[in-house]
Amino acid sequence: MVDLHCHILPKIDDGSRSMAESVAMARMARASGVDRIAATPHFPGKAESVELLPKILSRLERLQLELAREEIDVKIIPGAEILCLPETPELAKRGMLPTIGQSRYLLTEFYFDTPGQTLDAMLRGLARQEYIPVIAHPERYGAVQRHPELARRWFEQGYVIQINKGSVLGAFGPEPERCAGQLLEQGIVHVIASDAHRSDARTTDMGPLRAWAEENLGRQYADVVLRRNPGRIIAGKNVVPV
Repeated sequence: MVDLHCHILPKIDDGSRSMAESVAMARMARASGVDRIAATPHFPGKAESVELLPKILSRLERLQLELAREEIDVKIIPGAEILCLPETPELAKRGMLPTIGQSRYLLTEFYFDTPGQTLDAMLRGLARQEYIPVIAHPERYGAVQRHPELARRWFEQGYVIQINKGSVLGAFGPEPERCAGQLLEQGIVHVIASDAHRSDARTTDMGPLRAWAEENLGRQYADVVLRRNPGRIIAGKNVVPV
């Protein structure tokens, strides 16, 4: 499997608290069948955040070296989870935002109470710069919970829909679980990722998710959202519909 959304880098954001925890997260992921992880620390989409990039890349390189030393066969892919702000599309225009694996794909997040009209406008602003938005956990946004047709429109516009393991398994409460199920039923989900933050909570263990997906979605659908599409994204290739 390929985990496209993971806060595995140590001491960057509210994710891993240490290099030892990052190693433990990678070991747990590998044991559950994951061989590639996109490291996606929180990255506010404003000019000052560009100063974080050398730190992110340095931590990524150190983690990959530590995994090699521990003989944990997991490849860490550079990326970030970009909080979309009014100035974010301008930064995209100037090529200042970190993409997933240096591809055209931008993992994007929003404040949970952002109105649907604002979500649409920001995503259009990114797409106009020839990036492909990967919309992180839309099932957790109030606007999408109330109006799931937003996600269908984004799917039809060529954006990538990424939902969270925790939403599917009920860890975030009934509304995200209900909305995630609705999006899956419509066949508009491209990727399910861990959005893991720690080794002891919101973990990198993808085993329960794979078991759930194979039982409830079927093996072919599960393979597309857990392996094929996230793998194509980190390789800079087009995603495939379910």
